[in-house]
Amino acid sequence: MSRREMREQLFKLLFRVEFNSREELAEQEAFFFEDEENGSGQKENAAISEKFNKIIEKLEGIDQSLNEKVQGWDTGRMGKVDLTILRLAVYEIVFDEEIPTSVAINEAVELAKKFGQDSSPAFVNGVLAKFA
Repeated sequence: MSRREMREQLFKLLFRVEFNSREELAEQEAFFFEDEENGSGQKENAAISEKFNKIIEKLEGIDQSLNEKVQGWDTGRMGKVDLTILRLAVYEIVFDEEIPTSVAINEAVELAKKFGQDSSPAFVNGVLAKFA
């Protein structure tokens, strides 16, 4: 599984945060990996799960950073797809030293093209430029 595919799986898992309480996330994670479409090898699943849990730990700080950087928007008004993509990308830019900022931004824009609305790639790119 490529890094891009793993990032896409992580995005799909992270999207569940918007619709479930923190107490339910462990169960949601288990459901996610039970689905054949999301299942990969144990090594990939472990890596996705590890990164997911790291993002969840820092979610409040990530949202706070987004609210500070984006004028005229806050995380409560953003579309759920865009917000999930931004959370993943901000985590990678700020906390993941293995991923260069330009790669995190590029991959976020690609996710926005695939899963977001027509305006999502430009919005995501504009927001993440403030973190670069």
